[in-house]
Amino acid sequence: MSEHLSLSPRALANAPVQAASPAAAHDAQHETAEPVAMMPNVLVLIRHGQSEWNRLNLFTGWRDPDLTEKGVIEARWAGRLIKTQALKFDAAFTSGLKRAQNTLDIILSEINQPQVPITRDVALNERDYGDLSGLNKDEARKKWGDDQIQLWRRSYDIPPPGGESLKDTAARVLPYYDAHIWPLLRDGKNVIVTAHGNSLRALIMRLERLSGEEILKRELATAAPIIYRLTPEGVSAERRNLLHGSASPKTEDAR
Repeated sequence: MSEHLSLSPRALANAPVQAASPAAAHDAQHETAEPVAMMPNVLVLIRHGQSEWNRLNLFTGWRDPDLTEKGVIEARWAGRLIKTQALKFDAAFTSGLKRAQNTLDIILSEINQPQVPITRDVALNERDYGDLSGLNKDEARKKWGDDQIQLWRRSYDIPPPGGESLKDTAARVLPYYDAHIWPLLRDGKNVIVTAHGNSLRALIMRLERLSGEEILKRELATAAPIIYRLTPEGVSAERRNLLHGSASPKTEDAR
């Protein structure tokens, strides 16, 4: 399901903010292959800020906790980093979960672009952790054992009971990207996507032509903007991580 709206989360009103430094953008990480044709527009991917269940170390998946105060600050920081790039967005996409939705709203407010059309869709939701949802890692280990939990968390195609593998997640994320996001990028539009650790991994796997094993090694920090410029074929020609060179936040496990 999709709908267009602009949200203003309650948490935005009074959250403290650290001043963002333009130096963080100048120190951005550049990962560029040999010269290839690049489209002039960009795709920005951002994982949501810290959620209440990230803080409690719980498997979250499709459950719907909101941002913590730290998560709100992270989102505002991300917005200020993006603002240094002077990007004007034509479209924004997020999941059906409020931790991603509110992160996007905060970012659009920080960059003074609250009018950007937003599409929310469950296709961009986090991986469904099934029977692990709501459990912390210690509880899960007691029930299933360390080795089994590690297998479910770090294999590409083995889901937890009642849940999804990363392969399953990619099977819904990538068709949605092909149908709704890539056509805008192909037409030269600037697009921002705020989603979740595993739904973004599925996109990154496509953009960077990574294997299932390679993408599982990629850690995504909360509220860390990644800017892509793509080839006309939709493959990454340049990737910049705006948090590189700035104070790096603790990486929260994708749950």
